[in-house]
Order: sequence, then C-alpha cells, then structure tokens
Amino acid sequence: MLTKRKKANAVRGVQRHETDTGSPEVQVAILSKKIDELSAHLKKNQKDKHSRRGLLQMVADRRSHLKYLEKKDKRKHSALIKELGLKK
Repeated sequence: MLTKRKKANAVRGVQRHETDTGSPEVQVAILSKKIDELSAHLKKNQKDKHSRRGLLQMVADRRSHLKYLEKKDKRKHSALIKELGLKK
C-alpha cells in the first residue's frame, strides 16, 4: 500500500510546480512506486493472480504515459527515465 508519505516523496522530485499532481511526470513516478511495491508483494505471494493482473494494468498505463511524454517533449522524457531508473 502506498502511504501519503511515500507518495509525496515520489512526487517531490519530478513535479513541475508546488501543487502539481496530474502531470505525466508525476503520474509515472506514482505508478513506478506502486509497481515496485506490488512486484515485491508478488515475489512473496506467487499465486496471487488478481494482483498480477493489476500490476500488468499499471505497467501498461505507465507505458502509455511515457509514450505521451516522449511525443510531447523528448527532453523531459529522457530526464524522467534517468531520474526514476527505468529501462528504455
């Protein structure tokens, strides 16, 4: 479960301005944090198929946000990938 503190720490490094909660960068950062936590859960609970489906949906959602960001601004896209340590 992503707590408010963990979510705020994930958002703090990538937000465009102080009250930014909906930009693609912020959404990708939040999804990445959720994906990390859920994949740790699935390593312990391999038979949890429902959570695995949710994980796959989050990965697809993150991919679409990254694709949108790459189309709009390649510099921000590459900076975000470096910041979060994602593969591309």
